[in-house]
Amino acid sequence: MVAATRLDESPWAEARWMVIVPHPDDETLGAGALIATTAAQGRLACVAYLTDGGGSHSHEDDASRARLVAVRRREAEEALKILCAGQTPPTLFLDWPDAHPHEPDSEAAMSAASVLSGLVREHSVTAIAVTAHHEPHCDHAAAARLARAVSQLEGPPFPVFEYLVWADGPPPGSMRSIVTGPVPQSVRQEALDAHVSQLTDAMGPGFRLDPSCRQMPETDLLFLTAASDAT
Repeated sequence: MVAATRLDESPWAEARWMVIVPHPDDETLGAGALIATTAAQGRLACVAYLTDGGGSHSHEDDASRARLVAVRRREAEEALKILCAGQTPPTLFLDWPDAHPHEPDSEAAMSAASVLSGLVREHSVTAIAVTAHHEPHCDHAAAARLARAVSQLEGPPFPVFEYLVWADGPPPGSMRSIVTGPVPQSVRQEALDAHVSQLTDAMGPGFRLDPSCRQMPETDLLFLTAASDAT
């Protein structure tokens, strides 16, 4: 892979970013440095969460699931506040069902793309960051497809950059990579710690982020890929 270009030395140094996040906690795991650095520079336009996060634990009934969804939303808001130095960026929760993404051509998916396209215009977004299309989780791949749908609504050239959460290597079709500015590890770690439901048994049996994944890097790598490879 070609060495990454620094974001502040790239053609997107002055971009205004929309960050699309599959689940609450992916904002910190995959894009925490991008969110923190662009927020500090006034270039974080908005953050959109794809799913409601309700699939990380089992549920006895609808009320149990609703409680988890509410908790995960609060955790996401707290993590963003930490990453953004006490500020809250414009945030949208699309509330797709966790681990059951809508089909790309469905009415729900097309409606979500339209809503995000509206945010692009409202907040003068000029670049989108989203999880990589080859990520192993279905929601991460769905987020990438949704980002491509938004870019097509806006018309080319509209850059979509992909970041990694669980994938081992760069997305297929990567044309170039950029690296964000650094964020103190302590800030990113504090943001991750806000996701108590994913780190402890506070909400009962369910997903636990493996300790090996809890060491937060100072920077993020973003990959610009060919649009045809992400559909």
